Amino acid sequence: FVLAINNGWRVLRETEEQIQWTRAFWTAVRPYSTGGSYVNFLTADEGQERVRAAYGEEKYRRLVKIKDRYDPANLFRHNQNIQPSEAAT
Repeated sequence: FVLAINNGWRVLRETEEQIQWTRAFWTAVRPYSTGGSYVNFLTADEGQERVRAAYGEEKYRRLVKIKDRYDPANLFRHNQNIQPSEAAT
């Protein structure tokens, strides 16, 4: 099973309240999760540690090597991606 929590609202002043509700909901259901994550569901504010956890250490290290070879300037960085070694340090 996959749980994707999506929330939307129309009133701009409700933004903070809605974000807090969504995060509280995730906190409430997280104990029933395996702890895994799907990288395309990660949000921009979750950071590289969540990207790393989504792939696992072994796969993440292999992907960094590929990134170092084919995209060392991190041109393709507009999502939750793998950062090259230079950016990760």
